Amino acid sequence: MEMPLGFWKPSKDQIALAANKQIPDVIAPGIKLLFCGINPGLYTAAIEKHFGRPGNRFWPALFAGGFTPRLFSPFEQHLLLLDNIGITNLVNRATARADEVEDNELQKGAEILSEKIAKYKPEAVAILGITTYRTAFKKPKAKLGLQEDTISGAKLWVLPNPSGLNAHFQIKELGLLFTQLKSGVFAR
Repeated sequence: MEMPLGFWKPSKDQIALAANKQIPDVIAPGIKLLFCGINPGLYTAAIEKHFGRPGNRFWPALFAGGFTPRLFSPFEQHLLLLDNIGITNLVNRATARADEVEDNELQKGAEILSEKIAKYKPEAVAILGITTYRTAFKKPKAKLGLQEDTISGAKLWVLPNPSGLNAHFQIKELGLLFTQLKSGVFAR
């Protein structure tokens, strides 16, 4: 695969220096779907591109789910806006692992996410991480998929965390769940 313009690989020092760094959202008024990750990993924060670590399955799942015409690189994240898709995180603080984020940070992130949704008005939001969703929104029995609840009027989907560290779901299963999300949000 040809690497997109601007592609670069961070050094070990750059990755180490990315701890607690924040990355900008990929968001615009009128988007149709907002993906919400847990928080940026160190590699992701070092390159300042969402789901940037090689081995993260967000981009392959997005392609498998029919959201993109080909496998996009994190360096092409801005292209999602052309299809009315955005990306944010519950907590915008880079850590080596998602379990380094405190429950109170997730709950505060849920409040911030609600405000973003009220401002940008996407039709739907997809939170990537069932355990994180349960903690952030105090919904301990939530299941994957479309939720009965909404967030600031947006339909709410909960999908698995696509991190390569989450071995419970492989690309095939993630692709099926992303396909269901796409047909639930974009089919008309």
